[in-house]
Amino acid sequence: MAAGQTVTVYGAYGHTGRFVVTHLQERGFVPVLAGRDVHKLKALADEYPGLGVRAASVDDSVSLDRALDGVAAVINCAGPFATTAAPVVEAALRAGIPYVDVAAEIEANADTFAHFADRAHDTGTVIVPAMAFYGGLGDLLATAAMGDWTEADEAHIAYGLNSWEPTEGTRAAGKVSVERRGGRRVRFTNGQLEYHNDELPTLKWSFPDPMGPRAVIGEFTMADVVTIPSHLSIPEVRTYMTTEAAGGVVAPDAPTPTAVDEHGRSAQTFLVDVVVRSGDSERRAVARGQDIYAVTAPLAVEAVARILTGRTKAVGVASAGEIFDAPDFLSALSPHIIVELRP
Repeated sequence: MAAGQTVTVYGAYGHTGRFVVTHLQERGFVPVLAGRDVHKLKALADEYPGLGVRAASVDDSVSLDRALDGVAAVINCAGPFATTAAPVVEAALRAGIPYVDVAAEIEANADTFAHFADRAHDTGTVIVPAMAFYGGLGDLLATAAMGDWTEADEAHIAYGLNSWEPTEGTRAAGKVSVERRGGRRVRFTNGQLEYHNDELPTLKWSFPDPMGPRAVIGEFTMADVVTIPSHLSIPEVRTYMTTEAAGGVVAPDAPTPTAVDEHGRSAQTFLVDVVVRSGDSERRAVARGQDIYAVTAPLAVEAVARILTGRTKAVGVASAGEIFDAPDFLSALSPHIIVELRP
């Protein structure tokens, strides 16, 4: 069904972009390699002979239009998304094609919802931000865990990463986010984003076996605080990160990911533990896998496949949990992620 359909990957030569290009090919799509750096694009094209190459700058709408001309969809993998998301969304709207990105930046995702919801809805265009490990996966898990609940009091997303070696893109995006917040921290409480200067607490989280209890940084806030509240009535959404992973991503001398298998994945493993609570009741969803960057590819590509085949529940700007059947989507990821629902 995907055979021959072309999908532009903007930022194709980046760490995550390469995983997306490969996975698109595995699914039968034809990737179009796009990005801002002509030399990196040409080098990537040597690794993927036969694929089209289209250089495009976010400050040049004509080049962006060329990059999206005649394709079925676009996946934006180029951060910082504070810089790239809006111009590429605009180009997708002009082209009348679906837009998916892998943004983990809280403010960039919030901007996409705020600035493009009306136009995307009016034109029937599908825009799915944060379709990645952070933002998309947590939202799918929380939505699946909710089941028949229409609201909950709180949602907690605990990230059990054994390590986190950040890419250059992660570092750049983090720097932009810190600058946009004026050095403040952010959390989602009382139904809204709140900026603060409080120190982040170190807590103990009881992950499912075999991980068990681990020290985590409380309010280590990720994109889930934008995606989950965008469609679920939950006034308190908190995210947590294991201390070893939190320390790694902020360490100035942390190495970049190193491939350890034929798929290019690093040795990093993850366990995402999502708990939603309503009164005295609690529901849980757990996901396990390897390499947060690599697993973003099947998330983004599965999203595109479902959008192009009409397996969606909404139009306009929508998060993963709102636009897709969450349990079915998670089931489709089974080769890459092991998911367990614990109602």
